[in-house]
Amino acid sequence: MAIGVFDSGIGGLTVFRTIAKEFPKLDIYYFGDTARVPYGIRSKDTIIKYTSECIDYLVKHYNLEAIVIACNSASSYAIDSLKSKFNLPVLGVIDPGVRAALSATKTNNLLVIGTKATVNSNAYPNKIKQISPSTKVYQQACPLFVPIVEEGLFKHKVAEIMVKEYLSPYIDKVDTVILGCTHYPLLKDTILKLYPNLNLVDSSIAILDDLRNLQITFNESGKRLIHITDKTQSFETLKNLLAENTTYKVISL
Repeated sequence: MAIGVFDSGIGGLTVFRTIAKEFPKLDIYYFGDTARVPYGIRSKDTIIKYTSECIDYLVKHYNLEAIVIACNSASSYAIDSLKSKFNLPVLGVIDPGVRAALSATKTNNLLVIGTKATVNSNAYPNKIKQISPSTKVYQQACPLFVPIVEEGLFKHKVAEIMVKEYLSPYIDKVDTVILGCTHYPLLKDTILKLYPNLNLVDSSIAILDDLRNLQITFNESGKRLIHITDKTQSFETLKNLLAENTTYKVISL
């Protein structure tokens, strides 16, 4: 038995890496839709369609016990549809990220940063308000963070400039920031260099508890196989950083 990890591209390899490190004997099959990335600018219907097609591939080819939707845009829009379609647990990153943020904040003032699709969905504020109605939630779309990360510039001066551009209006208002995109954990060092007092919530870490709660079998062969729909330059730039000693496979849907 194994789990599948899905992302719209390569950012979800941050989640893949965290899960692989925590469960070294777990078989993990990753699917990155690199030919159709980014999902963050797509409509809800398109995000659901693309995500469903990719999960369909994993389910048909592997004996999966669960699916992790690492993509925040897909987690925001497609989770309910996926749970209805596939007869296995489907875990998104929204719920664990929210729980971790509410545990971390001391002021009940949070900032969510993500793609335009994630921000426009209001998935994070809606979930936060369900649990803690008094918590103040700000949101900021950060569309330039993904290309900065995919160019390998996450510790470059340009990254610092854009972190200041996106985060500076909120620094005096919040104590906790939800990294609402799988690319953003690679910017943690840069963000903390500029704003060391912030609590940064990384859903790739928060989701580990959800996996443990499934009580699935983690004692397998430790197989790691990454599927991508296009061998892009961004993938070449980040693959060794994010997923060492892993087999790669380019597939067509």
